[in-house]
Amino acid sequence: MSIADALFGRRRSDAGRQAIIDIGSNSVRLVVYQGPARIPAVLFNEKVLAGLGRGLADTSRMDEEALALARTALARFAAVAREMDAEVRTVATAAVRDAANGPDFIAAAAALGLTVELLTGEQEATAAGMGVLSGIPQADGIVGDLGGGSLELVRVRDGAVAERVSFPLGVLRIAGKRGKPLDALVTRLIEQAGWAGKGKGLPLYLVGGSWRALARLDMSLTDYPLPIAHQYCMSAETIARISRSVAQLGKPRLRAVPGLSSGRSATLADAAALLAVLLRRLGSTTTIVSAFGLREGLLFGELAEQDRALDPLIVAAREEGRVLGRFPEHGDLLDRWIAPLFADHPAAEARIRHAACLLADVGWRANPEFRAERGLETALHGAWVAIESAERAQLAQALFTSLGGGTAMPDPLSRLADVERLLRATVWGLAARLGQRLSGGLAGPLQRSSVSIDDGKVVLHLRDGDRALYGETAEKRHAALATALGLKPALA
Repeated sequence: MSIADALFGRRRSDAGRQAIIDIGSNSVRLVVYQGPARIPAVLFNEKVLAGLGRGLADTSRMDEEALALARTALARFAAVAREMDAEVRTVATAAVRDAANGPDFIAAAAALGLTVELLTGEQEATAAGMGVLSGIPQADGIVGDLGGGSLELVRVRDGAVAERVSFPLGVLRIAGKRGKPLDALVTRLIEQAGWAGKGKGLPLYLVGGSWRALARLDMSLTDYPLPIAHQYCMSAETIARISRSVAQLGKPRLRAVPGLSSGRSATLADAAALLAVLLRRLGSTTTIVSAFGLREGLLFGELAEQDRALDPLIVAAREEGRVLGRFPEHGDLLDRWIAPLFADHPAAEARIRHAACLLADVGWRANPEFRAERGLETALHGAWVAIESAERAQLAQALFTSLGGGTAMPDPLSRLADVERLLRATVWGLAARLGQRLSGGLAGPLQRSSVSIDDGKVVLHLRDGDRALYGETAEKRHAALATALGLKPALA
């Protein structure tokens, strides 16, 4: 049986609640998912920093205090999952795998009704790679998954996992080994495994709480305008700078970093030092943070091929529109209706425009004075994946405009995308605003009408029986759209 078959022998397509209990070397976590199989939403997320891997290298055993914390966490997580009527999958990684008292811990979990899958290093790497592909489908590079007890490297390209390897370089194992000792250790392991220089010209995708914490620190130090770490980029030079300076940052400064827990701040210096050495030995010059990793990879691997191929941004936006909007089918119809106006826009932006149409009705429950702000917040702070910061800004601009914010470019959009991209998104918003008003949010009027650019005019094509739909407000929105395009409005 292959590694993939062992991990992903099941196939999942329903939207029932799925729970994963992840017993890592640093943390024990329960995540409950619900929603579309391709990109389910996180219904519940809780972790305990038990530190099972702490001291393992010296004693070959998991510490009794850490075990007590982990057992208490497992008992609670099992109870919560039962209350949520979730299908539970429990996995354990390096600490439990390597510890002499690992079998006793697995038996304790079984007494709680949990069947623990003990993942090999290769299985762990495969799942991490699949997780990155789930959230960044076009990923082409090396995934580095840093846990408390191990580091997995995996090559991803063309939507698939390729070579993979696991090293005993977890953040708890390397504590205090900075400088020449760490450099020598990493160099030896990378060269022995044949991975030296494998990252030349390729990004290193960062998975794991310690490396995400590094990203949050850099976001704080540089005043990055978004609180979103997923797909945040850091150069090798940035990592080297953080590695040199993080040890000098005091606890008050670290406590001020949004989203950085005290447990993670304690491992920052070691995580940064390891990453700096790893980038040099692999030859990578840039890093990209992935919020998705092993857990999401396990879910993604269970999907049928046709479900894996779905765009996670579009699937998530469609679900959000279904839950928050008034007319579930309206977003897809609206996208098809306005698309003829933008044939000359970059093809890569079509999916962002589509997402904007799917989300164009999310603010209807808000006070009319704050609907535009609701759209802005939805785009900037939503848990979207497969979207870069500039694309997120375009999505925000389109929603802001479509929900009545006008053509202004609110902060921080101009810090995330250039003006030309935001101007294109503004016109998407104006077009969506016209389609919504003309149709009243209903399918029929959009299906019976069309809009096009002909002879220097934005032409709205209506059937004779639908002429009454073209009231004063629709006419004004038609004129605003045409003006933004530098054209004249016309009715056919």
